[in-house]
Amino acid sequence: MDTITEDPNQTTLPSDDVAAIDELGRSYQALKTELAKSIIGQEQVIEQLAICLFARGHALLMGVPGLAKTLLVSSVAKTLDQSFNRIQFTPDLMPADITGTDIIQENEQGKRAFEFAKGPIFSNLLLADEINRAPAKTQAALLEAMQERHVTVLGKTYPLEPPFFVLATQNPVEQEGTYPLPEAQLDRFMFLIQVDYPTAEEEKRIARETTGALRETIHAVLSGQQVIDYQELVRRIPVPDHIYDYAVEIVRKTRPNSADAPDWIKEYVGWGAGPRAVQYLILGAKARAALHGSYMARMEDIEAAASPVLGHRVLTNFAAESQGMTSDKVVERLIEEMRED
Repeated sequence: MDTITEDPNQTTLPSDDVAAIDELGRSYQALKTELAKSIIGQEQVIEQLAICLFARGHALLMGVPGLAKTLLVSSVAKTLDQSFNRIQFTPDLMPADITGTDIIQENEQGKRAFEFAKGPIFSNLLLADEINRAPAKTQAALLEAMQERHVTVLGKTYPLEPPFFVLATQNPVEQEGTYPLPEAQLDRFMFLIQVDYPTAEEEKRIARETTGALRETIHAVLSGQQVIDYQELVRRIPVPDHIYDYAVEIVRKTRPNSADAPDWIKEYVGWGAGPRAVQYLILGAKARAALHGSYMARMEDIEAAASPVLGHRVLTNFAAESQGMTSDKVVERLIEEMRED
């Protein structure tokens, strides 16, 4: 079988996988073309969503109201020939409203028995809209599903049909009536994706194209089996040893108690990223490399994944807040210093 490699010291990739990566690139372009029918700009956000999808991760979209976060997620759902459910998180939402519960049903013989009624979490793509508006008890209903891909209700376990992908939205400026996401919940999200304001030209296009009479229809471009195949393909992308070393070094330097951490990290960071961050850095690098037509994870792929992977896993302290040093700025400075070394 023919093989291809970019590094003579690294594992080669079978020609079938090379062809599959090229096919993934075409599917990604088709996905972006369909999303462009309803979403103007936000190229980086769309790329990061695609990385999460093909890396079998979940994503949390953070942005002020009105930036089309919910529209983006519903548009992504339309491009996938899969089931889609939306949960509007509210303070009175209960865990059973997400997972489902046993209800009494009458069978054909007239006898009553408990039967499990599946909740909205039983879908391929789940939108948890304004997730921070529900209390921690309700947010925790997602933990098992996001990590284990199954749901346990009253001692019985129910598997979730693959592919399973959770996209959550959160508005940072609406503090009244909100509940901060616990660290355990945040850690289940592969990426924290920052959705920013559009440029002036993009905003002009939004005004022109969304206030007219005609709207283009979004068509499905990926089946569930294709998504699963691409997710398995991403796992097979080769990663050179120095890329593993780089990912581990970045994560270890975020921990203020680590001997590897710079002095300014010890000053500004209260808690660093855990081992799951290394896993997501590698998976994110693999997926990004494949989307960009590369047959091997590269340094720039790790750096591109660093901010969305580490931004919600590096917790800054009061000293950092007083200096305007956010988690994203910590990650950016860390990457810059590692480039210079």
